[in-house]
Amino acid sequence: MITKPLSAVGLLAALALPVAPHALGDGMIPDTSVVIVYEAEGEASVSVTNSDNRLALLHVTLEDIPEDREQLVVVTPPLSRVDASKSQLVRFILQSPEPLKTQRLKRVIFEGMPQGQAATEAGHARVGVTVRQNLPLIIHPKGLARNAKPWTGLNWALRDGTLHVSNPSPYVVRLAQDLRLLPGDGKAMLPRTYVLPGETLSVPAPGSSAHTVRLQPATVYGFAVAAYEAAITP
Repeated sequence: MITKPLSAVGLLAALALPVAPHALGDGMIPDTSVVIVYEAEGEASVSVTNSDNRLALLHVTLEDIPEDREQLVVVTPPLSRVDASKSQLVRFILQSPEPLKTQRLKRVIFEGMPQGQAATEAGHARVGVTVRQNLPLIIHPKGLARNAKPWTGLNWALRDGTLHVSNPSPYVVRLAQDLRLLPGDGKAMLPRTYVLPGETLSVPAPGSSAHTVRLQPATVYGFAVAAYEAAITP
């Protein structure tokens, strides 16, 4: 849920482990918070820096969202050795069988696995920690204009105690799940933090007679901006 500005490296997902006297591993830091592959260019590159103090393996994997499982991108290299404080260039190559009509959303995971840890001293516990960066990957169609505020194209409707949001645009819209219904203190909760092109999501809003919805959108690069208010049609 996007309630605060995301950091420049995106969301950190650390492996849950018990607290230990020596917890090792700072992780791999990509130079972007969102990977964007432009169809017109055919690929995108991301520089990933090993912020640990020793050699680590960088493992890069692509993950489909449940609503779109078509394999459109390959990553190279998927596994590489990166020295301490050094960087590795990772390429994302588009392999779409036909021209794209809308933006597509995937996820990419950068995981660092420290290597060559020193021997553990007697009586001291040592735990190796892997840190994962799980970032959005957006594929942008050739010829589609860039849109800094795609959330303004959402349509909102309230009927029979249900709030509907539809996205007739070709853009992926990212926003926080929490919604405010105005006037009053009504609330609604989206099932996820994105609305895909051509998609309609419906959520309960029992008893609400609101005519405005206040949402917290996110920019293309995942940073929260000022709250946005959109009109609700009956």
